[in-house]
Amino acid sequence: MPKVEARRAEMYRALKWSVALLCGFLLVTHQVIINGPLVHLDAIIANAHRPPLSDGLNNFLMLIDDLGLRGVTATVLLISAFLISRRFKSFRPLNLSILSLVSLNVVVGLAKLGFGRTKPRLNVDLLHFGGLSYPSGHAANALLTWGLLSYLIFRYTHKEPFEGMRLTWLVVVITSSVCVVSLFRNTHWLSDLIGGLFIGGALLVAIIAVDRFVPSQKQPS
Repeated sequence: MPKVEARRAEMYRALKWSVALLCGFLLVTHQVIINGPLVHLDAIIANAHRPPLSDGLNNFLMLIDDLGLRGVTATVLLISAFLISRRFKSFRPLNLSILSLVSLNVVVGLAKLGFGRTKPRLNVDLLHFGGLSYPSGHAANALLTWGLLSYLIFRYTHKEPFEGMRLTWLVVVITSSVCVVSLFRNTHWLSDLIGGLFIGGALLVAIIAVDRFVPSQKQPS
């Protein structure tokens, strides 16, 4: 398949995934709004007994949680993108990273303000009450930023171990860990995290679609 046709096929595939993930986000949002079965599961998990933690273990869990913190992930992504851009003399990695961070902050930030959902630690689940719980910024942030970093590394190296592994496993481990820690520390409802994963995934593949749509002479493939 010619290079142009291959890029176009990848773009359409990414757009389809983005739409599908966006539909998933809308379904979770519907559950949150109508107080559906997923919200009842939220309450069960939030009210579950949690054993006391030592200071050391609590600090360790917070370090994992920080892998979804915007300041941490944005710093890692931008520095890595800058190094890749410098190596290949192309602004594309840096531009894609900035685009992803702007879109994440705008979309997730506006959604949080719009829904105003309270945190589970308040022992009450209310919408339009000044909260910032839904969707989870940590979940969306972890998937989008680590996922984009993985994509950039693979796209600009095509060398082992990236050719075979594509670092997908690392994105799954980090994102899953952030979500599990958030549930254990009771900082987010389950539906917050699922919604965050859906919207973060939708934005990630939308950014990939943009990359595939715009040709580049300096990108290896």
